[in-house]
Amino acid sequence: MRFLYSAGIFIYGFILQLAAIFNLKARSWILGRKDWKQKLKQAIVEKNPEKLPLLWFHAASLGEFEQGRPVIEAIKSEFHGVKILLTFFSPSGYEIRKNYEQADLVFYLPLDTNANAGEMVKIVNPAMVFFIKYDFWFNFLRALKAQKIPVYFISASFRKTQLFFRCYGIWFRRQLSAVTWFFVQNETSRDLLASIGLKNSSVTGDTRFDRVFTIAKMKKEFPLIRKFCAKDPVFIAGSTWKEDEAVIIPLIRKESSGMKFILAPHDTSSARIESLISRYGKPVLKYSELNEKNALSSNVLIIDTIGILNQLYQYAAFAFIGGGFGNSIHNIQEPITFGVPVFFGPNFGKFKEAVELVNLGGAFCTPGEAELHFLVKTLLSDPDSYQKASSVCRQYVDENRGASEKILDYLKEIQALRGLD
Repeated sequence: MRFLYSAGIFIYGFILQLAAIFNLKARSWILGRKDWKQKLKQAIVEKNPEKLPLLWFHAASLGEFEQGRPVIEAIKSEFHGVKILLTFFSPSGYEIRKNYEQADLVFYLPLDTNANAGEMVKIVNPAMVFFIKYDFWFNFLRALKAQKIPVYFISASFRKTQLFFRCYGIWFRRQLSAVTWFFVQNETSRDLLASIGLKNSSVTGDTRFDRVFTIAKMKKEFPLIRKFCAKDPVFIAGSTWKEDEAVIIPLIRKESSGMKFILAPHDTSSARIESLISRYGKPVLKYSELNEKNALSSNVLIIDTIGILNQLYQYAAFAFIGGGFGNSIHNIQEPITFGVPVFFGPNFGKFKEAVELVNLGGAFCTPGEAELHFLVKTLLSDPDSYQKASSVCRQYVDENRGASEKILDYLKEIQALRGLD
C-alpha cells in the first residue's frame, strides 16, 4: 500500500509539472520548491547559528495557518530559546505569510516522497513537529517516527467518512501510530480515534477561536473602507462562489434602504473579478481602485485582493459566508467574533459551530434569495432580534476560546517543552 501511496504522490507531482505550463498557482507550487534542500540548509545556518531547538509547524494553507498561529505565538512568547520553522503546502498560504514575523524560517513543504521526507527530517532535525488540523503526509510521518521525533496534531477534526474509519482503511489507520498526541476539536473526533484503538488524544477545542478573538481585539483600521461604509448598514459576503452570488446579487438589486455591500470572492483572479462585475450589471468599486474621491460613488465594493477579509467584518452588520451551495461553507468564526449574524447556504453540516449557531439563533441557513432577503429585512427592522443574534455570536466565541492555552498546559504537563526556555 505504501508503494501505491508513493506512486500516487509521484503522479500528483507530475500532473502539477504539466499544469504549471498554463496555471499560475501550479507554477508557484513548482517554483517554490525548486532547490529546496540547498535553500533550507542555508537558511538554517543563517537563521539558527546558535543551533537552538527547532519547532516545525506545518499548515496546508492560510486557513490552517491561522488555526495554528495562536499556538506558535504562545510558544514564542513564553519560550525564547526556540526557533520556528513554518511550512505550507499551498501557494495561497505561503505567499501571504512568507514574511510572518514569528517564524524564523518559512518554506514550502516538499512533495511527500520517501526521499524528500527523509532528507527534510535529516536537515531540519526538529525537536518536535506540529501538523495543523488534518494535513496527513504519510511518508513524512514515517520519517519522523523513524527518528523518534514527537509529532502533534493541533485542532484535529475527524469524520466517520474518512479513510481511517473505513473497513478497508487499515493501512491508513496504521500510519496514525506515528502521531504522539492529537489535540482534537470535539468529542466526536476523540471517540472516532478511540474506535480504532488510538487513545492518545484530548479534547482541547478549536484554536481558531483564539485567533479570531485576537483579531477582533487588535483590529486594523481601513480608512477608505470606513469612508465607503459611511454610516450605512453593511452586508459583507466572504469567500463566495458563483452559486452564492446567485443568491446575493438579487438582494443587492432589490435593496434600496441605503445598505452597502462588500463582496470578497474566494477566487480573486482578474477574470473572476470581471465576471462578477458583469453579473452585477451596475457601476461597482474595486478595492484596488478605491480612493478618497470615489469612495462614495457606489454601494458595492469588490475586494480584489486576499488577506484582509478577516479584518473587514468589523464594519459589517451582516455576513454571508460562501461555500454553502457547494461542498461546504467556509469559516464563520471571523465574522461572529465581531458579533455579526451570519447567513450561508444549505451545506453547512460539517461544521459544528455552524450547526450550533443556527440552533442558537446567531446564524441562518438561506437556501434561496427569497429567504435571504426576508431575513435581512426582518433583522434590519427589528433591533431587538438583531441584538439577540449578535449577542449569541459574541457569547459563542467567548465560550469556545482557550484551546491554545489547553494545548500549552498539556505540553508543559508532560514536560515536552522542557529545556526550551
